[in-house]
Amino acid sequence: MADALEVWKPKYNPWLIAVVVALAAFMEVLDTSIANVALPHLAGDLGASNDESTWVLTSYLVSNAIVLPISGWLATTVGRKRFFLTCIFLFTTSSLLCGIAPSLGMLILFRVIQGAGGGGLQPMAQAILADTFPPEKRGLAFALYGVTAVMAPTIGPTLGGWLTDNYSWRWIFYINLPVGIMTLWLVFRMVEDPPALARRKSAGVRVDYIGIAFLTLAVGALQVLLDKGQEEDWFGSHFIVALAAVSAICFVCLIVWEWRHEAPIVDVRLFRSFNFAASNLMMFSLGVLLFSSLVMMPQFLQTLMGYTAESAGLVLSGASLVILFQMPVVGQLTTKIPAKYLMAFGWLCMALGMYYSTRRLDLLISFRAASQLRIAQAFGLGFLFVPISLAAYIGTPAEKGNNVAGLVNFMRNIGSSVGTSMVTTLLARRAQFHQSTLAYHTTNYVPAFRNQVQGLSARLIQAGASAPDAHAQAFGRAYRSLLVQSQTLAYVDTFMVLAVAASIMFLLSFIIRKNDPKTGGHVIAE
Repeated sequence: MADALEVWKPKYNPWLIAVVVALAAFMEVLDTSIANVALPHLAGDLGASNDESTWVLTSYLVSNAIVLPISGWLATTVGRKRFFLTCIFLFTTSSLLCGIAPSLGMLILFRVIQGAGGGGLQPMAQAILADTFPPEKRGLAFALYGVTAVMAPTIGPTLGGWLTDNYSWRWIFYINLPVGIMTLWLVFRMVEDPPALARRKSAGVRVDYIGIAFLTLAVGALQVLLDKGQEEDWFGSHFIVALAAVSAICFVCLIVWEWRHEAPIVDVRLFRSFNFAASNLMMFSLGVLLFSSLVMMPQFLQTLMGYTAESAGLVLSGASLVILFQMPVVGQLTTKIPAKYLMAFGWLCMALGMYYSTRRLDLLISFRAASQLRIAQAFGLGFLFVPISLAAYIGTPAEKGNNVAGLVNFMRNIGSSVGTSMVTTLLARRAQFHQSTLAYHTTNYVPAFRNQVQGLSARLIQAGASAPDAHAQAFGRAYRSLLVQSQTLAYVDTFMVLAVAASIMFLLSFIIRKNDPKTGGHVIAE
């Protein structure tokens, strides 16, 4: 079976196929972040509260996360090309339905369908690339796919804000239609299943209903927990505690059940390979750091510096261009340097970039300095996505490619949800801590603070304010300054946490098995 995959070659140029499948993945990844900035407009148009509108995001993430780990099983059951086409059709059709949705309830229903369709696009695109290119050229193919996975979340909020401001929130869904229709036709014409996968499909597969039930409950509860945790005060809420218990119990039951099942929907036995397990941990960490920094920089610039959504997006664009030029170079390097060393360099750059952020981030930072800071944060990303994807395939049977792609992308998506929730919580809790600390130094018993308030009051009186009003305004401005400074310190603390996490991954890189760059997946004895 593995031999059949090795000698098989597609009818069309592999790079044409790579562009087509990467376009489908880009469309899906873009949609995970493009709706974020449109929520206030969407809520007002559909007569919903801001809290209710967040279910537009949560519903998509839940259905998307459920499909991701079983995408390998679904591809084997119905055929990879057929499953890929079905996902594109569902995603495109539901995008149209989301755009014309008359109510919030209907929009959430259509987002569930869209998330289910989108859940198969990323892993199938990666699996098709892995089979279309020989092992020694996978790095270059994954570089193209990596551009979609890393750049789409960066472009999403800026594009979504521009479309919402200039047209309507409905256009964030309509833009998927021409891309989806074109991709559907091109995939139908150009993509085909390798012979070995066709034989596995003809052999027949049993449906594991119990495994599907455990997975749905485990992942669904986890995603809702991560999305609503900070809003509900985490484990101070009975709702969050119940979700955590359901998710933990169902995950344990899923692992035990799937480990013993003859035809598991999630091939958990792949985790017996240390290399595969370590690669998944790194991809999870990459999702955490990528989305954490993507959330933090625009939020800092918009809430504390007064940037518009478009200006904050321009700050991120410089890093996107660096990654765009970086990915092909890294793809070439994978043919000359073992993946573990590229990963180590990438994690080191990430750690240094996050630590650099703790030294440079302040309320006086200029647009240019903020852009340079974002480049420093993202520089290591290009050296991580491709090598980690390659490392996951080292020592893995070729016929398991669909399962590998599904689980790797699942871990990255869960990491992105964890990263977003972690950043939101850390920023809120550390801001509270710093606010209480700074409050000790902002009372009338502190001479420096008293002199500052008196001086500010005197200037306000000179500007025409009455003495009582000037005194109240001086205290109000001092309090606002305290809030802003405490929030800034919270950002600094959070970047330090990310720097520590990247440093741990840097050390872990050296225990990954070394591959032979000339043959892609073959392992060098160490």
